[in-house]
Amino acid sequence: MSRPFDVMAAGHVCLDLIPRFPNTGATELGAILRPGKLVEMGPVTISTGGPVSNTGIALRRLGRSVCFSARVGDDEFGRLTLDALRRSGNADGIHVVPGSASSYTVALAPPGIDRVFLHNPGTNHEFGSEDVDCGLVGQCRMFHFGYPPLMRRMYENVGEELERTFRLAKEAGATTSCDMSLPDPDSAAGKAPWKAILERTLPCVDVFLPSVEEALYMLEVDRFLQMKRDHGGAELIDVLTAADYTRLADALLAMGPAIVALKSGHRGFYVKTSAREAFDRMGAASPHDADAWSLRELWGPAFSAPDLASATGSGDSSIAGFLTAFLNGYDIEESLRTANCLGWQNVQALDAVSGIRTWEETCALLERPAPVNDVRPGAAGWVWHEERGVWAGPEDALNA
Repeated sequence: MSRPFDVMAAGHVCLDLIPRFPNTGATELGAILRPGKLVEMGPVTISTGGPVSNTGIALRRLGRSVCFSARVGDDEFGRLTLDALRRSGNADGIHVVPGSASSYTVALAPPGIDRVFLHNPGTNHEFGSEDVDCGLVGQCRMFHFGYPPLMRRMYENVGEELERTFRLAKEAGATTSCDMSLPDPDSAAGKAPWKAILERTLPCVDVFLPSVEEALYMLEVDRFLQMKRDHGGAELIDVLTAADYTRLADALLAMGPAIVALKSGHRGFYVKTSAREAFDRMGAASPHDADAWSLRELWGPAFSAPDLASATGSGDSSIAGFLTAFLNGYDIEESLRTANCLGWQNVQALDAVSGIRTWEETCALLERPAPVNDVRPGAAGWVWHEERGVWAGPEDALNA
């Protein structure tokens, strides 16, 4: 369906401040940041962050027409954020709130050490369904919303406002997609009833794109916390099995989406889809060949990135790749490879957006053989398909 805009990127936006750390060879942040120590740093990168910016600007660089919906304050951070978004799309949906503080994030990403974020949600906590312009979203093929755990009104009252926001977009005829973030378990967001929030919201979401850790936290919080304790707080990406991915995806699909993708960092992009009937309800961006998208289970390995600069925004970028390929009418296997290609592009730069290439450059990258990380789902029935660059699950059509 033709509409003036391909995507409205809505939800969380902030200004990212990313100081460049020297490569000291340290393996723990505590070896660099100690009380009383002066740490000599490189230059700081300042860019917009959050899914409105990271996914929205990446979509624009890939050739999609984009409008934005978010809140900023009338301070300097807000002005910088608004100016950046105006350069990348239609910013009529950005509300400037007098007297409010804009959101910012200080991203600490020393080489070889997992990132630490110092984040102020600012005006994101005030965002509600009234911030989504009904006329503007009605001009969009897709409505993409990101990071409700960092937006207080989205998780209060068992997600009442989040459901209302997605229902508004669905009633406007847009295909809807949602990205998440992992809340601090000790915060108000971390204590919110996320399984109940998803049960309420996902009937209005067509494409759900959390990380695998976010999915585990929101569906099985006690198991998530126990696994974290068992593994010393380490990431669980390498711990979770293919059966875990399937179980989590099935539980999410049962709540309503047509497509569930579980972002998995260096392990790539896992996707499982529902039956054809769910695709018939997708709205303005329904795939051309819904039968080829339905009842699939695939795992696309991440592209190898030995010289990683920073993974800030890599999940947002991979979503932009997946959604662009989807909107361009690509099949599910090509969409997975595009997602992983954009994730690879992202980690070549310190910030979240400057490494993203044009669509033509991305297609050229995809045409060349690229080394990928060794995923190996490690479960019976999973088969590697070299020509498509994906692992296919036991019941996927590629294995028929």
